[in-house]
Amino acid sequence: MKIVKVSGDVSIKRSVDSGTEEQREAAKKIIGDVRRSGDAAVIAYTERFDKVKLSSLKVERSEIEEAYKEISDSLVSIIQEAANNIQSYHAKQQKASWITTEENGTILGQKVTPLDSAGVYVPGGTAAYPSSVLMNVIPAKVAGVKRIVMVSPPGEDGKLPAGVLVAADIAGVEEIYKIGGAQAIAALAYGTESIQPVDKITGPGNIYVALAKREVFGDVDIDMIAGPSEIAVLADESAKADEIAADLLSQAEHDMRASSVLVTTSSVLAEEVQREVTAQLASLPRREIAEKSIEDFGAIYLARDLKEAIEVVNQLAPEHLEIVTENAMELLGQIRHAGAIFIGRYSSEPVGDYFAGPNHVLPTNGTARFSSPLSVEDFQKKSSIIAYSEGALRENGAKIAQFARLEGLEAHARAVETRLKKFN
Repeated sequence: MKIVKVSGDVSIKRSVDSGTEEQREAAKKIIGDVRRSGDAAVIAYTERFDKVKLSSLKVERSEIEEAYKEISDSLVSIIQEAANNIQSYHAKQQKASWITTEENGTILGQKVTPLDSAGVYVPGGTAAYPSSVLMNVIPAKVAGVKRIVMVSPPGEDGKLPAGVLVAADIAGVEEIYKIGGAQAIAALAYGTESIQPVDKITGPGNIYVALAKREVFGDVDIDMIAGPSEIAVLADESAKADEIAADLLSQAEHDMRASSVLVTTSSVLAEEVQREVTAQLASLPRREIAEKSIEDFGAIYLARDLKEAIEVVNQLAPEHLEIVTENAMELLGQIRHAGAIFIGRYSSEPVGDYFAGPNHVLPTNGTARFSSPLSVEDFQKKSSIIAYSEGALRENGAKIAQFARLEGLEAHARAVETRLKKFN
């Protein structure tokens, strides 16, 4: 990792991948084929990309029961405890409908309604992600979504990973399909013979999944177009170099395009972390991935003082931010842009990934400047409530008509005035 002294604006090197023209066209073609041919297209693409010939798309209850036999009771217990923590945290995000009545009889309010249905995409391929199941499903459950559909690409044995199925069962998913890629996104958005369409799609995936989500947005809602994972660590001389290096590598091992950054006021820590990252890489099972990530998207920024270091962090607007300094909690108020903030030495980023309770679906690519983690509100919609009384219309009708005419909308004005005439 290179050590760079801060001077002026700092821009993190990120991998923002909108796909090649060929990839975009491929995603569009897959979506079109699924819209036209339904299950047949999904099955054909699953055989082509996942090397599995499916006779049925849906996961049966017997497969879930078999999954419980494949993992230990202690792991089932851990998944359950994590689910409980996530449920407890998200329950605090619930928003209630509200109504107010003013003196002139006007009734105004907001009605909060859960979405009817949501689709959750769980990645497959090089790893299994039970945590993604919990983080996407539980907020939807807390929000009150009645129908939650999960899709995930099958392995070459035609099955989903045991941990993913157990997590889905614990989270309460009753509809699971063994499909992935752009074809799964198309099936969720537009439906097939086997799958009814949903109102919103959440969850990360490969570039084809991301492009497909972008393509179907507008016909359905989506959570975000997620980029590669990011971590920034804000640290001073009190931090332990081996711990900071381990945290940086925890994100680097995700993806060759992941970004791991240290922002520090200590030149000694900077050099120690630089050495530690190299040393720890040597024994990392996913070394090739992590090494490429660190080489291309890793950096150590050396700031003159904490004020400058915090400015750097706010410029970066990282997905994950660790604050590992003396009196770390006192710096919280100065952080404006970060997806999730981990405070203190013992709050390593994986604590949030798996167990603490807050959501790990976070804004990437600097979008923490204006975006938030996945939450209960993402699975709800709000309707405004307006009930004007006769007295309120008498009081304000002429003003409303005048405003309408300012915009050149005569019919708007007359819609109010036709009622005002009847008051005379």
